[in-house]
Amino acid sequence: MIGVRPPEHDPSAPVANNATLPVGSSATVRGYVRELVGRHRGKFALLLGVNTVAVVASMVGPFLLGDLVQDLADGHRDIHLTRTVCLFLAALAVQAWFVRQVRLRGAVLGERMLADLREDFLVRAVSLPPGVLERAGTGDLLSRITTDVDRLSEAMREAVPQLAVAVVWALLLLGALVVTAPPLALAVVVAMPLLAVGCRWYFRRAPRAYRAEVAGYAAVAAALAETVDAGRTIEAHGLGGRREELSRARLRNWIDWSRYTLWLRSVLFPAVTMTHVLILTAVLLIGGGFALHGWLAVGALTTGAMYAQMLVDPIGMMLRWYDELQTAQASLARLVGVREVEVEEGDGALVPDGRTMTADRVRFGYTEDTDVLHGVSLDVPPGTRLALVGPSGAGKSTLGRLLAGLYAPRTGEVTLGGAALARMPAERVREHVALVNQEHHVFVGSLRDNLRLARPAAGDGELWDALAAVDARGWAAALADGLDTEVGSGGAALTPAQAQQLALARLVLADPHTLVLDEATSLLDPRAARHLERSLSRVLDGRTVVAIAHRLHTAHDADVIAVVEDGRISELGSHHQLVAAEGAYAALWRSWHG
Repeated sequence: MIGVRPPEHDPSAPVANNATLPVGSSATVRGYVRELVGRHRGKFALLLGVNTVAVVASMVGPFLLGDLVQDLADGHRDIHLTRTVCLFLAALAVQAWFVRQVRLRGAVLGERMLADLREDFLVRAVSLPPGVLERAGTGDLLSRITTDVDRLSEAMREAVPQLAVAVVWALLLLGALVVTAPPLALAVVVAMPLLAVGCRWYFRRAPRAYRAEVAGYAAVAAALAETVDAGRTIEAHGLGGRREELSRARLRNWIDWSRYTLWLRSVLFPAVTMTHVLILTAVLLIGGGFALHGWLAVGALTTGAMYAQMLVDPIGMMLRWYDELQTAQASLARLVGVREVEVEEGDGALVPDGRTMTADRVRFGYTEDTDVLHGVSLDVPPGTRLALVGPSGAGKSTLGRLLAGLYAPRTGEVTLGGAALARMPAERVREHVALVNQEHHVFVGSLRDNLRLARPAAGDGELWDALAAVDARGWAAALADGLDTEVGSGGAALTPAQAQQLALARLVLADPHTLVLDEATSLLDPRAARHLERSLSRVLDGRTVVAIAHRLHTAHDADVIAVVEDGRISELGSHHQLVAAEGAYAALWRSWHG
């Protein structure tokens, strides 16, 4: 068939070394759909049962009309018109009530499935290794949880329930047609080849086209989100023109795929309309011929013709919502794609025997061909305060994340009490080791709820003590409603420094025995940071602390200092030892002091 050709670039096609999260395969999508339907099979059965009653009630009218026509054709004078009208009105009332129930129960079922989908995606996404999410980028993750969920909203609320309704409707009408006027069933058979050819042509092209369209839109959203997020960096390096061209290219590709899917629909829908016309024409011709020869009663012809005409609605509904499901399926594949990310479940039997943390010849890189850490070995005895210092980009934060159990080393091993962190369940790692870095998030809700994320059972006294430990009690008490004050988006705005203190208060409440602080006081001015660190020192007493900071007063107070250069530990010792050694740390210390 001559027409519009699909664009050459398919943004949904897998790419070597692709950093985005995977798109779910057909098997993954089918498996999740079966699981989702299984959760709500009772509600599905009820919906289909209610719909069956509504459809049967809708078929009463044509049956009564056919019976009336047959009585008139047979010359009966007593046609009981009043009884017929009353039965018709009663059937109409039953149909109206049950149709309302179908719409209501279908909408409720759709909302519940949509809620399950959102929750399943969120639970799976937050359980992924942090490295996977970092490589995927904010844009890809954001487009899935917003754009793809939005595209699925109508499908979940309408398409899935209505498609099930339409299938039952069509089957009941076909059954009634076969029972009432079997010859008229030939009319459907005559029209089916045209519909089958049109649908086969369409559905061979549509799935790939819709996946590409959705992926193209996601690529546009990702480019825009990343550009806005890194706006200052782009402006500083003069990359605006390059980002604009990238956005235009992705927009052009998305528009091309949108035009292609529109053309596919412009071919399918006329074929569907022709099918409807062909069914009705065939019914009249075949039924009329049979009636003229006396092979079919006039009443049966009337009823059968009306049943055949009623088939137009469920067939159109099935095709319409199945077409809608093509787009929904593409979005669903992107959402369930997170299920295909391999997550090492960990060995639940691993239990640390002690609190000594050890890194043994660790190598790690964010990409396969480039290592950031090169054979790092380190022992951190319980209660030690270790400071990691060195130039930017040396690998300090990366080493801290490995010690916190966020990443697994490519080679070598990081252990806590002899148990490998990479093989321990994430929940167990968090019981022992906590990381606080420069990125802090204030969740929408009360200040109390934000603090209780670390310990849900904490009482108000414990919350105030945690705030006091990080010098935050003053501003927290000054809030309009104290702990009940709504913070986050739409609530009381917290300064970056207050958000940082809130994160540190959560750390106090979590009470892990090992802490990794990655420039945890970077958003405070030096005097406030120094005061806060002195306050925290009382809280941190007896705990193992790994501190990553550019402010060397943190290193001065540490028991041991590790100097990280080019992904290796070049020096290890106390402040006085390293200053006396006249090495890299001594140079940093003299430079910092002027």
